[in-house]
Amino acid sequence: MHACHCSCHFAQHLPTILVISSLMQFVASPLCCPSRASILTGKYPHNHHVVNNTLEGNCSSTAWQKTQEPETFSAFLQKHGTYQTFFAGKYLNEYGSKKAGGVEHVPLGWDHWFALESNSKYYNYTLSVNGRAQRHGQNYSEDYLTDVLANISIDFLENKSNRRPFFMMVSTPAPHSPWTAAPQYESSFPNVKAPRDPNFNIHGKDKHWLIRQAKTPMTNSSVEFLDNAYRKRWRTLLSVDDLVEKVVRKLEVSGELSNTYIIFTSDNGYHTGQFSLPMDKRQLYEFDIRVPLLVRGPYIKPNQTMFLATHCCLINLRYKNKGLHLIGAVFVSQTGKGNSSTWRSDVLVEYEGEGRNISDPACPLLGPGVSECFPDCVCEDSYNNTYACVRTVSQAANLQYCEFDDNEVFVEVYNLTADPFQLSNIAKSIDQEVLEKMNHRLMMLQSCSGQSCRTPGVYDSQSVLP
Repeated sequence: MHACHCSCHFAQHLPTILVISSLMQFVASPLCCPSRASILTGKYPHNHHVVNNTLEGNCSSTAWQKTQEPETFSAFLQKHGTYQTFFAGKYLNEYGSKKAGGVEHVPLGWDHWFALESNSKYYNYTLSVNGRAQRHGQNYSEDYLTDVLANISIDFLENKSNRRPFFMMVSTPAPHSPWTAAPQYESSFPNVKAPRDPNFNIHGKDKHWLIRQAKTPMTNSSVEFLDNAYRKRWRTLLSVDDLVEKVVRKLEVSGELSNTYIIFTSDNGYHTGQFSLPMDKRQLYEFDIRVPLLVRGPYIKPNQTMFLATHCCLINLRYKNKGLHLIGAVFVSQTGKGNSSTWRSDVLVEYEGEGRNISDPACPLLGPGVSECFPDCVCEDSYNNTYACVRTVSQAANLQYCEFDDNEVFVEVYNLTADPFQLSNIAKSIDQEVLEKMNHRLMMLQSCSGQSCRTPGVYDSQSVLP
């Protein structure tokens, strides 16, 4: 089982970096490794070629290391910006694999490297400390990973050079499973339950077959399971709160807080009971593709909302003439201010479905081709759960258009203004001209590379679509 992860970024201010407000963000893919690869490179999955969480899917593979790591924002910061760079936490799911260099491999661009081997854990894990293995056990005071990351971060801030700007990326596995809370937080939030939004525990009757196969209503045991998981996730985040507080206070004491940008975000969303899907991610809906993005820093005004494809914009706008191609370089204001003719209104979301070659022993009646079937044999993924979407946010429209790569070429379309919980697929009732425009835009984005990924969208004033 999987969940989203928290990632905190701290970048010392330079006068030529563009200032941004607090933002809302959509991921390029609702899965850990493809999304993290997009965060690191600013590229869509079809350009960085990470399609899932396996080595075979290019997750931290030798091919990724050779072709994409030299193009990450950290490599550019180090090469062009004289930054001292620091990473701590989860990097990519398959990082540390012996088939791809083991923990001895330190990606380009990082001066200080404290990366978790493999996927998310809280105890009994191995860190790569600048290419050397450091093993941890299950003693809370010495080994609880979120606290270890906090201590490493504070050590860096105390010992870094004050002559160079710095960039920190602290990537906590929390609230990823196994949802192990710190001892002092194990009993927190006893009455919290997963949100009962309008799309909770209802049948997605007009959606892709994978959503329609969910059992509605969910069993009491499934609801109890997801509520319990929701509470556990919240408990793990209390330690993330502690980490952020420690780092912010350290910056305040050192007099650097007013000159530092702090970015808080995640790599994917998560669902807990929406459309009767018990628990996972991977789907095209808002709950899986939309993540928080909070930004604090010099000149940033409070209480503003903006749209962003990735959070690499500060770097891109400083180094746009040095060959760094990021997909998050343009903002869409939700405050109604600014020159809308310069905003890019849409972003591409891509996902490549996965399924087992054999039937799940726990769910033999389902047959091969599906995966992540839990609980009650409700499957969260399949081979033909492969799709691409255009997510449009502008003053004129708030739409999502998606096509599946399956025998049906199934289409889902949502008007998020009228239907924020995506209850009604309007693909069969929306104006045909809009469908054709969105289809054309989707094909353009699926084949885009570099600058062509930032051409005006369907609802941009500069649009040249039919």
